[in-house]
Amino acid sequence: MTTTTLAVLVPLLPFLGAAAGLLLGRTAPGFVRPLAVLPSVAALAFAALVAVRQGGDQAIDAATELTPTGSVPIELALHIDGFAALTAVLVGVVASCVQIYSTGYLRDDPRYPSYAALVSLFTSAMLLVVYSGDLIVLLVGWEIMGICSYFLVGHYWETPEARAASLKAFLVTKLGDVPFLIGLFALAADASSFRIRTVLGTVVSGGLDHPTLIALLLLAGVAGKSAQFPLHTWLPDAMAGPTPVSALIHAATMVAAGVYFIARLLPVFAASSAALLVLAVMAAVTMAGSALAALAQDDIKRVLAYSTIGQLGYMTGALAVGDRGAAVFHLLSHGAFKALLFLAAGVIIHAAGTNSLAAMSRMKDLRARVPDAYWTMTVALLALAAIPPFSGFFSKEGVLGAAEHAATGHAEHVPGAAGWVVLVAGLVTALLTAAYAMRLWLLAFRGHGTEAPDHGRQPITMNAVLWVLAVPSLAFGLTTGLLPDWFDGRDLTPTLATSVLGTGVALVGGIVTYGAWRHTTAMAARVPLGAVAAHPEGDAGLVEAEAIASHAPAYGNVAYAPDPADPGRLLLGPLHRHAAVGFHLDAVYAALFVRPVQAGATLVRFLDREVVDTYVRGAGALPRLLGAAVRRAQTGNVQTYVSALLAGTVVLAVAALLVATAGA
Repeated sequence: MTTTTLAVLVPLLPFLGAAAGLLLGRTAPGFVRPLAVLPSVAALAFAALVAVRQGGDQAIDAATELTPTGSVPIELALHIDGFAALTAVLVGVVASCVQIYSTGYLRDDPRYPSYAALVSLFTSAMLLVVYSGDLIVLLVGWEIMGICSYFLVGHYWETPEARAASLKAFLVTKLGDVPFLIGLFALAADASSFRIRTVLGTVVSGGLDHPTLIALLLLAGVAGKSAQFPLHTWLPDAMAGPTPVSALIHAATMVAAGVYFIARLLPVFAASSAALLVLAVMAAVTMAGSALAALAQDDIKRVLAYSTIGQLGYMTGALAVGDRGAAVFHLLSHGAFKALLFLAAGVIIHAAGTNSLAAMSRMKDLRARVPDAYWTMTVALLALAAIPPFSGFFSKEGVLGAAEHAATGHAEHVPGAAGWVVLVAGLVTALLTAAYAMRLWLLAFRGHGTEAPDHGRQPITMNAVLWVLAVPSLAFGLTTGLLPDWFDGRDLTPTLATSVLGTGVALVGGIVTYGAWRHTTAMAARVPLGAVAAHPEGDAGLVEAEAIASHAPAYGNVAYAPDPADPGRLLLGPLHRHAAVGFHLDAVYAALFVRPVQAGATLVRFLDREVVDTYVRGAGALPRLLGAAVRRAQTGNVQTYVSALLAGTVVLAVAALLVATAGA
């Protein structure tokens, strides 16, 4: 079987699995789980085989024209270089783990067949984006992911939180997709082709007429899909969906698509120094702001959501300094340990019966209930904090090294200011990342007080997946010496200066947070484990763990009394309440966009009902009045009719006489 055929099968198999799962979900439920897991595993095997055959050498290209469109043809094209080959393997690994994990996590969910089919379709769309060599075909996968995210985030559609989160995710990403689409057409118009190879060739030859405008338009779509400032607000709310969906979106699909797109078309962005500087500032604000917000969150999944936003900021920062190798390396490393973090969080939520870190901090020996999640999440948090020798250290220091290279003027066509912005923001974020990682670990696993509840042993499929993902989280960075062939020959070994600085600030962040936790724990009076916020229907404590068993909706923001032993409150001080609500950006959007649109809709409704409908009703009322007046004359009396006839004759005669007299 040729490499091209294998590459076609990689996105095709999950698509066929999704179609078969939807068709057989009700008639043959026994086939649903095999149809969910086997296509993803087969796609992973084929993606790995394609990567081995590609081997980091010359890119694999193949194309066939879909339909004649005139001057700008649309082609079903493949373009598989080292980046695409490794990213497809990552997507296959995470998607397979999520599907296997979901068989246990949602084993009693009556909507599991549609859920599994949507996950497969989501996976297929991302693989299409990764392998596509044509911008229009890439756009198809891009938009399918948006639709799938809407349905998956809203899986628990009974709850207003899930419905609002799914709608918000759809609208915010579509807001970025409008300029993105315009940018794609402008790019194709300049290059006279949608083929990525042709576009890049046009860029090299200086054929782009408006590189800055095109880059900024494309950047808007990337900011929406990859949750970058200022279009990042949908991602924390998307935690209303099932935890495996969060792992898939955050680790390998959706948010990774924007970063991968810039990496694929980096020469387009590099053609404009202004665009690179905008990208650097956007990455810096995203990194630092999300890290501060993560330090103040109580919901364990929202901590991880803001963490994802910050790590994506590292990737876009690497792209802003012109190093796509470092960006994609961090994308791959982050994909493994972030999927592990979310799936381990699902096990912890199942055991604790809540998403709230404040509640977990009041539970003694929770780590004894979930030993697999405890050890694997510890590995993933160390990777997130970039502590050597875990994978996050190598990839994050690669980003800092690329920023240092640009800041010192050694990166061609990259403004030195962009390098300094990314380097400083990256070091600050490294400090904050270690702080919130340590805070999460302490509050989740080092609690005191009431004995942790016993919700039974988690399914083996959930725990087994954690150990599978722990391997790349621990060892992926150690393979840096084997990977340069897949990264344009880029040396991924961290530099000494950034390694010392990055590791140093990370250790400081972790130590300071531990000291703050010891201080607050010693000083604070422990608050007993309180009651969970009541469900709208009156059932207290209805959270994601119970949703697994009862099909009930999951809740992320469970209202507990503030934990006085939370080190985040001490570290952030008065900034804590602002960081906890994402620095009020949702309120700003509500004031600037939501309320004006609602007011406009109210005005349109008023005009439609009170003005337009009034004219329509008037047009019908006038004939009715005339009819009523004429009907009154129909008395049935012959004498009345003869009298009216004679009167009419007299009137006509008089009128004729007057006309004749006037004419004379």
